[in-house]
Amino acid sequence: MIEVAHLTKRYGAQTAVDDVSFRCTPGTVTGFLGPNGAGKSTTMRMICGLTPPTGGHATVAGRPYRQLPNPGREVGILLDASAQHPGRTGRETLALAAQLLRVPSSRVGELLTCVDLPSSAARKRVGDYSLGMRQRLGLAQALLGEPRALILDEPANGLDPEGIFWMRGLLRDFADRGGTVLLSSHLLREVEAVADRLVMIGNGRVVAQGAKDELLSGAGMRVRALDPAALRAALATAGLSASPADGGALLVDAEAEAVGRAAATAGVVLLELQPGRARGLEEMFLSLTNGTTAPEGTAR
Repeated sequence: MIEVAHLTKRYGAQTAVDDVSFRCTPGTVTGFLGPNGAGKSTTMRMICGLTPPTGGHATVAGRPYRQLPNPGREVGILLDASAQHPGRTGRETLALAAQLLRVPSSRVGELLTCVDLPSSAARKRVGDYSLGMRQRLGLAQALLGEPRALILDEPANGLDPEGIFWMRGLLRDFADRGGTVLLSSHLLREVEAVADRLVMIGNGRVVAQGAKDELLSGAGMRVRALDPAALRAALATAGLSASPADGGALLVDAEAEAVGRAAATAGVVLLELQPGRARGLEEMFLSLTNGTTAPEGTAR
């Protein structure tokens, strides 16, 4: 469980994060979205105890991150794959982390296999890794302590399409086994494919949050009749507002039962009655964050 309550961060007169609250529950992947400069990375750094908040608080497994006795056993973190020591090999990086987390050394080999880093790559120095290889190593390090939660900032950067598909399966499997995932990414279609819940921020404030299917569902009902004019008259008589849609249909801001009753009362034969067109995540993202991109250099 990850809980964020009224997190706020100010740098002088500039507010990077403003009263952000949300919850990530076990068994779910939460997509944390927003344009550059929206405050995503700053929020994640506050959750992980790297940036002190100006106000509010965040907990992981019921405690502030800094109060966890062995944090890596509770939450795996990947905020910057490029922050790994370039002089160590991939295997040395995980072996050292295993000692710090007090987990069996056998986990090193297991995780290298899990993230598909072969022995030849594990023997190379991290400074010679591609960004995609560093992301895989970072995910291995995040999973090393068998945590119950993952906090990942842009983990798909540098991965090829096959790698992105692999990562999606890895995160989905982690959540399906009862884990909690907080995932920030600019790859909206990948977030849409794997997330259960969405939290979207702009200019440091939450602009939308909730279950993905609810946020992306279309409003009202799409209805089409044998006699379009009679349908419009029937809806107007029932006090239901409608707007034109493609194919001669109407979008009605009402429940299916109300639309059906209005048509039945007027004796109108319906050819179609179904939920309105669902929005894609990209469409929702653009509509909610339009004009919220911060100037270059503003904290993320």
